[in-house]
Amino acid sequence: MANQTSITGQGGALPPRLDTTVDHIQTEYQGEPGRISYRIDGTTLQVVTLQLQPGEVVYSESGGMSWMSANVEMKTHTGGGLGKMLKRAFSGESLFITDFFVNNGAGIVAFANEFPGKIIPFNLAAGQSLIMQKDTFMVAEKSVDLDIHFKKRLGAGFFGGEGFIMQRATGPGWIFTEIDGEVVEYNLEAGQVLKVDTGYVAMLEPSVKFDVTMVKGFRNIILGGEGLFLARLEGPGRVWLQTMPMTKLANKILQYMPKAGGSGKSGGLNVNLGNLLGD
Repeated sequence: MANQTSITGQGGALPPRLDTTVDHIQTEYQGEPGRISYRIDGTTLQVVTLQLQPGEVVYSESGGMSWMSANVEMKTHTGGGLGKMLKRAFSGESLFITDFFVNNGAGIVAFANEFPGKIIPFNLAAGQSLIMQKDTFMVAEKSVDLDIHFKKRLGAGFFGGEGFIMQRATGPGWIFTEIDGEVVEYNLEAGQVLKVDTGYVAMLEPSVKFDVTMVKGFRNIILGGEGLFLARLEGPGRVWLQTMPMTKLANKILQYMPKAGGSGKSGGLNVNLGNLLGD
């Protein structure tokens, strides 16, 4: 029998097997009085439809709504005063927050994926938190507090692939998040470590330590094509990885875009449409 090595890379006994038995399917949930009901439809381009009764309020960042029934009201505001508005501006998010509610009868409001991927709902308990990359948050019940989250280590901030600032959602209440591509969930045991290419980390529980490590070996750095740094995630706690980060896809497409005065990998010519149309 071959010797087993630890996923931590430090030798010793193999840690418990990673838990990947998670089934994210289209779901429907009927909330009790005072709590929203919702339905998630679609496969690669999903949409979550929330049903609101009087007294139930949800919010999203400005511009997040896709469609709503005629009786749904909107109220756009700073989301907690000037301080929180400036925090969102610092993190590159929308300056304003929009509330959605109804005064009479039941209404619906829908939020669709901006990119092929999955919508994942979380019913956070009071005081329970979730750390997310920016652009992951879609919509949440009014009782959920959304704030920015500073990574403790400067290395994680400057080289983590998604900037120094993440978002932190704290319950109680439902929150809906969007993942680029498919989602893979790992439940890390205490001391268990994953090293992840930057950009693939979508969400994690606050108990998971997030840091950045440099790729070892001169040949790996020069020839490996993985960049200088990897995200290091250490348990205990759950992490959610995304299989098609938007930034990775954009960089891949950029390789095939026509260059000024030349052509891209696809061999396409750089055509000036203005000159072609005589403008």
